[in-house]
Amino acid sequence: MNGLQLALFAFLAGLTFAGLAGSALELLFQRPVSLGMPFVSPDRVLRSLGFTLLAGPLMLANEALAAWRIGRIGLSLLAVCTGGACLWACAAGILILELAFCLAGLLG
Repeated sequence: MNGLQLALFAFLAGLTFAGLAGSALELLFQRPVSLGMPFVSPDRVLRSLGFTLLAGPLMLANEALAAWRIGRIGLSLLAVCTGGACLWACAAGILILELAFCLAGLLG
């Protein structure tokens, strides 16, 4: 595998993980994931960090799309937020794959 394939695999792994975690959180809380209450709260910092680690790219994308729909941000800022969510998903994918490789090494 060359570097581009590895980066694409990490991005897709992070995107898949964020999608699964975001869907689970939406089922649990009965509302779309966002960077607001009940997912992110100053009273529960560790829980907020955990939720944003799990479903952060989806949260950012939801917030950016909602802001774009009501006209609070333009298309260029929506593109920046989308790029940030993609980078976030790639970084999360690298972390997830590294954890998977470490666990595979411990088990086998």
